Amino acid sequence: MNSVHVVRRAVAVLALVLAALLAWFLVALFQPLGGSGHGRVTITVPAGASVHQIGALLARRGVVASGLLFELRVGLAGDRSRLRAGYFELRHGMSYGSALALLTSESGLPPTVELTVIPGRSRRQVQAQLAADGVRGSYLRATIASKLIDPAQYGAPAHPPSLEGFLWPDTYQLRRPVKISALVADQLLRFRAEFARVNFRYARSQKLTPYDVLKIASLISEESMLPADAPRAASVIYNRLRLGMRLGLDSTVAYATGNYGTLTARDLRSRSPWNTTNHFGLPPTPIDSPDLAAIQAAAHPARTDFLYFINRVCGNGALRFTASYSQFLIWSAQWNAAVAQAVRNHGNAEFCSGGRP
Repeated sequence: MNSVHVVRRAVAVLALVLAALLAWFLVALFQPLGGSGHGRVTITVPAGASVHQIGALLARRGVVASGLLFELRVGLAGDRSRLRAGYFELRHGMSYGSALALLTSESGLPPTVELTVIPGRSRRQVQAQLAADGVRGSYLRATIASKLIDPAQYGAPAHPPSLEGFLWPDTYQLRRPVKISALVADQLLRFRAEFARVNFRYARSQKLTPYDVLKIASLISEESMLPADAPRAASVIYNRLRLGMRLGLDSTVAYATGNYGTLTARDLRSRSPWNTTNHFGLPPTPIDSPDLAAIQAAAHPARTDFLYFINRVCGNGALRFTASYSQFLIWSAQWNAAVAQAVRNHGNAEFCSGGRP
């Protein structure tokens, strides 16, 4: 074999090697079989970040395989000026094209998110809400105790089982990704500020502590839908406590059993100390997070002789109040008859033009 053939063969082999390298490079760069990735990665692209810095950030967080190849991909696509700053939710192992598409077609999400805790929700219910919204972590664990608040200062035991009632309901602006610890801190600080606005003089005259008022507020948050009914519902609780009667509130049974639907006979027999149908006095803790209106109603109840209340049939949530047990039994029979009729007609307890009262 002469030298010409050797050179030609070497050139051919080199060409094949270069072609293979080029093919590998193009596959690595354009990833024709690349997917949209898996899991979730949250990143914040700083304002003014260079393509090199963004590529390095993506590679460091496992979004793409190589920051350099991402930078080249951006250059080939001519998308340098379209990269946006802000907060993004990406995925692990994305193709360069998929990552680039998200970073250029979406404006960065705002660095904060609004999260609303509805008044009258228990810790257990808020935990379910946060999980449904994709917030990670345990709200229940985070709300057992905190250095930000001393429940004993309000008349609670030195070490209550949880911070139920102290977690102020409101809409909060939280940084992404949402940290439950930040939400709890905001709630406790708001509670301290808002609760300080309440005058407890009348409650103290009835030998009730601010913590007792908080418990009563949590009860009427569940029992009364209309603001006008709250002071009268509070008066029923005050009157029953004064007379040594059981409160007998379904809301406490729901809290004790976790059944916020239709209560059963078994639920009503629950031996939980939170069940006021078979335990005297207030429950050991609040049963939810009341708002300021409920707390003010609990601190300043109406002056009545009422001992009973019940939902008004087709009253859009309005309550009926009475001091007469016989009248209460009549209204209870009317309520039960309306529920039974709705079940016969519709197969459920929805009534009053398709809705509960």
